[in-house]
Amino acid sequence: MRVAFLTHEPFHPPSGGGSAEAPYLIREFVRRGHEVHLFCPEFPDAPAVAERFGIRTHLFTRWRMGRYARLRNLKYLLYPAALARLVRDTAATPALRGAGFDLIFAQHTISAVAAAQLRRQLRTPVVLNFLDYLTGFMETWPAWVMPGPLVRQLTRYELSLPRRAAAEGVLTVSQPLAERFAATGYPRERLCAIQYGYDAALFRPAEADLSGAAPTLVMHGSFDHHHLGAIALEAMTRIAAARPDVGLRLVGRETPALRAFVARLRTRAPGLRVTTTGFVPYEAVAREVASATVGLVPYQESNGTHCAFVAKAVEYLGCGIPVASTPLENLRGYFAREPAIRFSEFHGAGFAAAVLAWIETPAAERRRLGLAAAGRVAAALDWSAVTSRAAAFAESTVAAAALPAGH
Repeated sequence: MRVAFLTHEPFHPPSGGGSAEAPYLIREFVRRGHEVHLFCPEFPDAPAVAERFGIRTHLFTRWRMGRYARLRNLKYLLYPAALARLVRDTAATPALRGAGFDLIFAQHTISAVAAAQLRRQLRTPVVLNFLDYLTGFMETWPAWVMPGPLVRQLTRYELSLPRRAAAEGVLTVSQPLAERFAATGYPRERLCAIQYGYDAALFRPAEADLSGAAPTLVMHGSFDHHHLGAIALEAMTRIAAARPDVGLRLVGRETPALRAFVARLRTRAPGLRVTTTGFVPYEAVAREVASATVGLVPYQESNGTHCAFVAKAVEYLGCGIPVASTPLENLRGYFAREPAIRFSEFHGAGFAAAVLAWIETPAAERRRLGLAAAGRVAAALDWSAVTSRAAAFAESTVAAAALPAGH
């Protein structure tokens, strides 16, 4: 089938978070023999990348996009209409006129808004892939950045998107997110929770025995406001007081939220060793993670975090290091029987206790648990497994949409 693959993020190189999934998912569509047309913001070396992946690219060039672009949120609001126009114009070209697309596949919430328009205009089956509950994360943002009434309106709108689009199918990053869509009246039989994956060939345990090194805590990500809140600040203050030998490594671009967090932390725990790496390409993050002692997921409580399948937790486990996390609904449910994750309460004291418990665990035991967890996540959550489920669902959804009514 001919697939229009929509995303609001530059395709290559992946910048982390949800953007890491797109190359693996497109590779799976191509492997299955589908013709993929990628609609996304411009990115470096696009012709060479398109040739390597065996796809056709249709690049958005009207303004710069990306999670670190200036005026990002305003651009996100304007992008869906512009993206839909790009898809419509492409579908009307001589090369596609009369044939069109067999499937519109929208990656992330922002592209889902465009897909809702295109579903009505092109009368083409739509599958929406929600890699998170985007607006749900904003519940823990400062009120001056995102006022509460506006957040509540946005979260309701996001949950209504599958019904607004009359989408033939919806993929979600978690079962809790699928349940929230079902609660709006969207048919359960059209929902499929695929979780989130990782590259097991990149994120793997370190070969060297690092048990003699000073304890190092690691956290990587895009470092928005919901990543670095009061829980992380209080916890690290307590950990630094209890274990002066501990260091903290923060892997990712130095966003305003990260700089503010580090400044507050250095004021409260001036002796703590804090290292910020700046941007690290997706394929190099594993080196920063695998040499650490404990991986951190100190998220504040919100609908967004409860519905997420936090990529960093999976990648920590893939690298064979234990994880301390707040009790996020999906993460706690999926890893309920995983001994390499310890869940705290939603406060700094409890999170600090979980981290300190891991530090006090003998290194040999941490490594034993970590290696066992690495094997389990590689079998269940390598990108090959996750994208195979997603592509199979998309294929069956298009096939069902083509059947006459009553069949």
